[in-house]
Amino acid sequence: MAKYSVHQQPIETLLSWIKSGDIAIPEIQRPFVWNSTKVRDLIDSLYKGYPVGYIITWRNHDVKLKNGQLSTGKRVLIDGQQRITALTAAIVGQRVLDKNYKETNIRIAFHPIDQKFEVLNKAIEKSPEWIDNINPIVNDEVSISKAIKKYIADNPTANEELVEERIENLKRIKNKQVGIIELDAGLDIDTVTEIFIRINQKGVVLSNADFVMSKIASDEKFGGNTMRKMIDYFCRLLVDKGFIKHIQDNDITFSQSDYYKEIKWMAAGNDDLYVPDYIDMLRVAFTFKFSRGKFSDLVALLSGRNFENRSYEIEIAEESYAKLSAGLSAFVNQSNYQRFIMIIKSAGLISKKLISSQNSLNFAYALYLKLRENGMAESETHGYIKRWLILSMFIGRYSGSAESSIDEDIKQINEKGIAAYLIQMEQAYLGDGFWDFGIINDLETSSVNNNAYNLYLAAQITAGSTAFLSKSMKISTLIEQRGDVHHIFAKKYLMNNGYAQKSYNQVANLVYTEQATNIKVGILTPEAYLNKVKSQIAVGINEISTIDSEINLHENLMNNDIPCFIEEATHLDYERFLEERRKLIAKKLKAYYQGL
Repeated sequence: MAKYSVHQQPIETLLSWIKSGDIAIPEIQRPFVWNSTKVRDLIDSLYKGYPVGYIITWRNHDVKLKNGQLSTGKRVLIDGQQRITALTAAIVGQRVLDKNYKETNIRIAFHPIDQKFEVLNKAIEKSPEWIDNINPIVNDEVSISKAIKKYIADNPTANEELVEERIENLKRIKNKQVGIIELDAGLDIDTVTEIFIRINQKGVVLSNADFVMSKIASDEKFGGNTMRKMIDYFCRLLVDKGFIKHIQDNDITFSQSDYYKEIKWMAAGNDDLYVPDYIDMLRVAFTFKFSRGKFSDLVALLSGRNFENRSYEIEIAEESYAKLSAGLSAFVNQSNYQRFIMIIKSAGLISKKLISSQNSLNFAYALYLKLRENGMAESETHGYIKRWLILSMFIGRYSGSAESSIDEDIKQINEKGIAAYLIQMEQAYLGDGFWDFGIINDLETSSVNNNAYNLYLAAQITAGSTAFLSKSMKISTLIEQRGDVHHIFAKKYLMNNGYAQKSYNQVANLVYTEQATNIKVGILTPEAYLNKVKSQIAVGINEISTIDSEINLHENLMNNDIPCFIEEATHLDYERFLEERRKLIAKKLKAYYQGL
C-alpha cells in the first residue's frame, strides 16, 4: 500500500487552507529563520515558473468519539514551514517574528521592466521604477488596471503594454502550482515522527517537539490552539517584556483567558538564568505530568492512542490535552518558577554560562514539580533537586540521547522513589573511581564550557571563596560582573618557553581575579609576582594584591586550590602543577557534592 499521495495545488488554495484552519502552521507564531533575500528568491522562482519543492502534510488519525462515530482529523504540516511562512508574509502581508521575537514586515518590491524582485529598502521605496510592495496586487487588494495606471503615471515613458503584461504575470503567482505530498493517515505516529525529523534535518533544523507544536496547534476541540499560544507568548515574554501590550491590544480573547493570567507576571520578570524555549516547556510539562520522555508518545496520546489495544479514542485525547495543560500551567506558575531558580542559585549556579546542559535544568524542574505535587517537604525537595541536577551535569546524563535517558529516569523514579534511585545512580556513576580518576580526566581540557570546570566555579561560589590575590572580592561577584580570568602561569611566559595554546589555556591554569591584579601581574612568573606580593605586604603596600598579610595570602592560595610549591615554580614545573591542581579541584568538587 502506498504510504503517500502526490498532487498539485495552486498557492491560492494552500493559503486558503491556512486561513480556514484546515492545516496547522504554528511556526508562523515563532521566529522566522529565513532571511528576507530567501523570501525574494522564492517569489522570483514562482514568477519564473521554477519548482519550489514540495509541501508535506499528514492528516491526523480519525478518532473514535464517545458515541462510537469517527471524527476526521486535520492536516499537520510535516515539511515546508518556512516556505509557507514566506508566502504568507510576502503575499498575504502577515507580519513575522524575527530571531529576537520582534514583529517585522517582509515587503518584496517588483521592477516590471527588468522583471526583478528585491527586498524593499529606502532607495527602492523612493524609485518610481519599482512597485514597492507586491502584496496588494497579488492579494487582490489593488486591481491590475489601477496598478498599471499608477505605474504609468509615475513612469510616463514606460511601455504600457509591457507593464500590463508584467503586472498580470505578477498577479498570476497565486495561481502557480505547488507540489503537495500527503502522508497516509494510517501511518503510525512513530513513522510520521521519524519522517518529520529526517526531512527537516536537511533544512531548518526542527525536532519532534515541532511536530508536537503542529499537533496541538491543529486542535480546537480541547483548547490545543490556545495552549500553543500560551507557550509561544510565555517564551516571547522572557525576552521581550513589552510584548505584553501587544497581547492586550491584539489578542483580546487570549488576554481574557486563564492562560494569560498565569503568564502575565513574566512581563515584570528579570531573571535570565533559566530561559526556556518552547521545546523546554513541552519537555518539562510532558515529563512531569505523563512520566514519559519521548515526544512521539506525546503525539500519540494527543491523538487518542490507546497503547494497549492500539486504537484511537476521544477520551484519551481529551485526558491527554488536560494533563498537558496542567503541566504547562505548573511550569509557568510564578511561585514554582522562582523557587526553582532559587534552588539552582543555591547550588552555586548563579550564571547561565555555568550551565551547559539545558536538559539537566529541564529534568530538574520536572522533578521539582513532581516532588512538590507528591507533597514532599520543601527543604527535602531542594536537597534532591540540587543533587540530581549536579549529578546529571557531572556525568553528562542528558548530553547524548536525552529522550531515552529522560524516559528511563522518570520511570525509575516513579517505580523506586527519588531517594533510592538517586543512591543507585551515585553508586553507579560517582564512586571512588569517578572522584580519583574520572573527574580529573574531565579537567584535562582547555575548554571553559567543560562541566567539571563550571561546577568547580559553582563550588567556589557556594564556599564564598575570594578571588585570586584578593582580600575581599568574591568570585561570585566577578562571575556576575564578567570579571577577568587570569592565567596562573602567564600565557606569554609559557608561549616563550614553547608551550602550545591547548597547554597554556588548560582550565587548571585559570583563576578569577580582579582586573587591576590581572594587569599588574602581566607576564611575570608565579615566583616573581608572589615574591613581589609578599614584599609589598611587608612594607604595607597593596599594588598588586589587596591581601595584607602572608597568612591571608596562603589562605587565599589554598582556597583557590593552588599547589603549595607555586611560590618556587618555573615553567619546568608546569605539568606537575596542572596535575596537582586538578587533584585539589577534584577534592573540592567531591566535598561540594557531598555538602549539597
